[in-house]
Amino acid sequence: MSFSIAELLSERRSEKFQLHEQYLNNQMVRVLKTIGYDRNYQKAVGQYLYDQDGNEYLDLLSGFGVFAIGRNHPTVVSALQETLTLELPNLVQMDVSLLSGLLAEKILRTTPDNLDKIFFANSGAEAVEAAIKFARYTTRREKILHCEHSFHGLTLGALSLNGEEIFREGFGPLLPGCSAIPFNDLEALERALNGGDVAAFIVEPIQGKGVNVPDDDYLSETQRLCRKHGTLFVADEIQTGIGRTGKFWAIDHWDVQPDILLMAKALSGGFIPVGAVAMTQKIMDSVFNRMDRAVVHGSTFSKNNMAMAAGLATLQVLEKENMVDNCAAIGEDIIASLRGMIGQYEFLKEVRGKGLMIAIEFGPPKSLSLKAAWTMLEAANKGLFCQMVTIPLFKEHRILSQVAGHGMNVVKLLPPLNLTQKDRDWIVNSFSKTIADCHQVPGSIWDLGKNLASHAIKGKKGK
Repeated sequence: MSFSIAELLSERRSEKFQLHEQYLNNQMVRVLKTIGYDRNYQKAVGQYLYDQDGNEYLDLLSGFGVFAIGRNHPTVVSALQETLTLELPNLVQMDVSLLSGLLAEKILRTTPDNLDKIFFANSGAEAVEAAIKFARYTTRREKILHCEHSFHGLTLGALSLNGEEIFREGFGPLLPGCSAIPFNDLEALERALNGGDVAAFIVEPIQGKGVNVPDDDYLSETQRLCRKHGTLFVADEIQTGIGRTGKFWAIDHWDVQPDILLMAKALSGGFIPVGAVAMTQKIMDSVFNRMDRAVVHGSTFSKNNMAMAAGLATLQVLEKENMVDNCAAIGEDIIASLRGMIGQYEFLKEVRGKGLMIAIEFGPPKSLSLKAAWTMLEAANKGLFCQMVTIPLFKEHRILSQVAGHGMNVVKLLPPLNLTQKDRDWIVNSFSKTIADCHQVPGSIWDLGKNLASHAIKGKKGK
């Protein structure tokens, strides 16, 4: 009998949560069941998910930005199927592959002119690890600078540059020489660089945790200061890059040229993990400076044919379907429409972002009855109000979204770049209805709030 994935899925579909509880992270299953996200999705197409009853959900997470071109795009599927049938030599190792050369060429056509070389990795975290090593070797300095509230990955080196304590707690000691400064603070950056001993400053052009957008002069001045002090300027575009912000790279909004540019997530097309590091010729030649150093850094699976084919197909889709332009236009429309509600709803404080990287921030209201309700939630667990928004969005409007980070009242949207006008209306109308319901105290949505607060308090007592 031949092996069949379809048959295996059909036979054991009902065991999904049971298997995870028994063999994987059972806490994740508890979270999903507690907030009512425990669905059995059967199909995914573009920006939509479908459960076992055929209900359609609008995916505003896109796998944390992985599915920028949507799920199961036929062009990428076809490229992968073709690659599988060609019987290509793969990972010969004592060789170089054509597909990786072609993908490097195509990527570098999109990057700033000062970047000439590509190093491939399997993920964003691996790209960050490579950047740390390359920066230290090139500059012969140890210190790596990053920003508070940054997120650069969860492997040990990348974690050392993580600005959120919840991810770092209990995993130390981390890499020495890594320190944080406030984001969007040029004075703090200059003070940190003044010693002349910082190898690299790694920064997200727009911070993922909270969707924090810098001042207009921040990145250009960052580039100037790094050049002045001999520090490499590293732009982490693992989430912001490849069209996400309405330009191909977020740095293009500010016309800057980093020494190193990191990418991953969307480059995969949602199929085969792939990350990459674009860098100057000087950095590449410094690290790989002799024949006996040709293999001083690498990754076994990093240039595999399937990953390279997925990357090539993904870039083709973005170009042919004008997805970056669509992202800019529809993202601006959504931001403007949601921002227009600020004066209407007391809880709604700010809407910010670029392209389809959007934050909806909530804060304490002025009305006494609403303020008392807000205080109750904040006392139970800071940032709990946003769960009172995302859960009804999911249960009542079938919109999958997320809170932008721990302890913050920010809902983050990171959808595929191919959203339509229908999707725009779906988002705006659903948020309007949900936020309006939050202003009805008492009301059914606040019954949910009380349950969330109760769970949060019990969780604190159980620590």
